[in-house]
Order: sequence, then C-alpha cells, then structure tokens
Amino acid sequence: MTMPFRAACLQMNSGSDLSVNLRQLKQMVTEAAGNGAQFVLSPEYCLLMDGSGRVMREGALPADGGSILSELQVLATQLKIWLLAGSLTLQSDDDRIVNRSCLIAADGRIAATYDKIHMFDVTLPDGKVIRESSAYRPGEQGVISATPWGKLGMTICYDVRFPHLYRALAQQGAEYLSVPSSFQRQTGKVHWHTLLKSRAIENAAYVLAPAMCGDHGGNRQTYGHALIVDPWGEVLADAGEEPGIIYAEIDPARVAKIRSMMPSLQHDRPYAVIEK
Repeated sequence: MTMPFRAACLQMNSGSDLSVNLRQLKQMVTEAAGNGAQFVLSPEYCLLMDGSGRVMREGALPADGGSILSELQVLATQLKIWLLAGSLTLQSDDDRIVNRSCLIAADGRIAATYDKIHMFDVTLPDGKVIRESSAYRPGEQGVISATPWGKLGMTICYDVRFPHLYRALAQQGAEYLSVPSSFQRQTGKVHWHTLLKSRAIENAAYVLAPAMCGDHGGNRQTYGHALIVDPWGEVLADAGEEPGIIYAEIDPARVAKIRSMMPSLQHDRPYAVIEK
C-alpha cells in the first residue's frame, strides 16, 4: 500500500507582471516544500492573471513553455517534490492560446499536461459577459497521470461543472482530482464548495483545488478558498480569502476504504433517455 503524503495547495493573487508572479510562485513552492509538502499545486493562471484576453495573449509563453517552464522543472528537482503548475497560458499554432496544466515530477520531467476542455463562456449575475473561447483553444482529451501515490486526474476550474469528466477519470482509476482554479467571486460564493465536495463524494476521490483570490487587472475578481477535500466530502483545509498555503495529510488507503464501503463506481449502468 502506498504511504500517506503531505499535499499543499497555493492560493495566489497573481497579476499581469509575469516576473513578479514567478518570484511569488517560487517563494510559495519553496515554503511549502520546507514545511514537508511532497506534492505542491498552484492555481490556474499562476504566472499571468488578467481579465483582458489581449493581455493574456500578449503574455503567453512559447508553446513548449520556454525558459519559464524549465525554471519550474529545475525548482521541482531541487526541492525533490512533485509540482503542478496549475495552468500556464501558451501560444498555439492558431491565433488562440491554450490553458495548460503541467505536472512536473520530482526528477524534473514533465509527467503529464492537460489542456482545459470546457470554455468559460458565461454571463455572470451582474450582467458581465466572459467569453473564454474567443481567446483560448479548448483541449480535447481527459488526462490521468501516474504519481508515486496513485493516479491523478487533471482538470481546470470551469471543468468542475461537468461531472461526467470526473466520472470518466475516476472510472479509469484516478484517486486524486486536481482542480486548479481562478473561480469568479460572484459564483464562487454559492457554488465553489458545493461543486468540489460533490466531485469528491461522487467519485470517492481526494480533490486538490489551489485557487486565485482577490482583485486582478481587467476587472476580474476571484473567490479564493483553495480547498483540499477528502473522498468522503470532508474539507481538510480551506485557505479563506487571502493569499497563503494550505496543507493536508493525504492517505491513499482512505480512497480504497471508501470505495469498498460505498462502491458506486461499480454501479454505473448504461441507460437510454426517452421522452414520454
């Protein structure tokens, strides 16, 4: 049986200055590792966060992550940790950018990458319109990666509203679900905790959700409350509304115990939907 490990989720207030964000990210990752974290996760848009699609396009990194991703790989190697760069905005072969989560192993290799599938094209309660698809190219594949502690299913922010994605990941063996986010403050107040707890309960999996918080350029406000949720739906750590780091002791055996006690993953059945 895999041994328990310590996970850390970062809560950041990144802006449009990449160098400032990178310095803050490195400081927080180093602090988390110094406090015993073996797996450190950063939020969506950890290195560049602005409500303007133009700013995000202009600040996008090269398609391969360039020297910035290399720096994070070196950092993971030096600290001997697994590191999730929650998401980086990268150039693509068309006029859109991609929102990519990068999982870095303790030896510095890129263990897996995931491009956000679901685009945040919404109208918020105050009437504000956001159209992510105008700037971003959606991903087309769900991703599971092996880690020293079991399988990680990778997702990003708005994906959390699509439970079938998480079910597919869990059915393929994912025991941990990463949800790096920059969740909108208006919707976060009523939906964030419920959605993350639901994904954990439905799939009897740990949910690791690093988050953005505070105000950002381009008239964007994020909710914060980075969370670590256990497979029974218990919130193990909540970062509140300010930048910081949360920690939790993760026991892989708890996933197996709850899945044997409540084996809903074995009870899925095919069915047709008819209208009468």
